[in-house]
Amino acid sequence: MFGKIRHTDFPPTKKPQMVWDGECGFCRYWVTYWKSNTADRIDYCPYQESASSYLDFPVKEFKKASRLIETDGSIYSGPDSAFRSFRYFDPPNKFWHQLYSENKIFRFGCQHIYNFIAKHRSLMLKITFLFFGKNPKSLKLYWFLYILLLIVLISLATWFL
Repeated sequence: MFGKIRHTDFPPTKKPQMVWDGECGFCRYWVTYWKSNTADRIDYCPYQESASSYLDFPVKEFKKASRLIETDGSIYSGPDSAFRSFRYFDPPNKFWHQLYSENKIFRFGCQHIYNFIAKHRSLMLKITFLFFGKNPKSLKLYWFLYILLLIVLISLATWFL
C-alpha cells in the first residue's frame, strides 16, 4: 500500500504538480488524458525529474503512487490524486474527490483497485487500449460496444434456448 504523506514544506509555487512514474506506460496514457482536460492548470512531472525538489518526501514513496501536490503543500496520493485533479478539468468536477473523501467504502475500494492496477500496469495498459483505444487525447468508448454485443449474445441465446 502506498504511504499517505499529507504535506510538504517544499510545495510548487505557481500551480499544482502531478508527480507520476515516467517509466510507466499506463501512467503516461492517463497523464496524457488528464493534460488534455486540465490544460495548463497542473504541471505534470515524472518523479524521476521532480523528486529531488521535495526534500521531505522519500523517493521510494513517489515510486508507489502518483501524487498531486498543491501550492499550499497539501499532498494527495494514489486515487485521491486522480480524483483531486478532476477539480482542474474544464469543466471542474468535484464529485469524485468529495465522494472519495467522505465515503469510507468507496475510498477502501478505490485504494485496493489502485494497488491492483499499480501491481499489474502492463496488463492494465492493454485493457485500457482495449476499452478506450490507443489515443488518450481522444478516448473511444469501446467498452460500450462490448457490453452491447454481450447483451445481444445473451438475448439471442435465451431466444433460442
